[in-house]
Amino acid sequence: VQLQASGGGAVQAGGSLRLLCVASGRSFSTWAMAWFRQAPGKEREFVSVITSSGGVTYYAGSVKGRFTISRDNYKNTVYLQMNSLKPEDAAVYYCAADLTGNYRYTRASEYEYWGQGTQVTVSS
Repeated sequence: VQLQASGGGAVQAGGSLRLLCVASGRSFSTWAMAWFRQAPGKEREFVSVITSSGGVTYYAGSVKGRFTISRDNYKNTVYLQMNSLKPEDAAVYYCAADLTGNYRYTRASEYEYWGQGTQVTVSS
């Protein structure tokens, strides 16, 4: 299993970015996929998760209403649309996969497979 995250960049507060995570593996459509982020000096924190079918999504309270997670199982890709970005959203964003399809995990330690991270910088 390999996960490749991309789409990060530098934006001003209020701007938008769309992150992508492309996965290798024939069973992508059975995996739960999540996004986490880690700011300097802080622990990796949960951002959002989506079920294998894409029918159910969960968000951290700090991003709910601004971020949208989605997936395309034909393209083995999960997305994170980030709108109304704030300086406190700045971090390295990581995608993670749970191959059992468990979408209730919100702790980084519960995920075995990770992408390499993509940097998001938000200036005020």
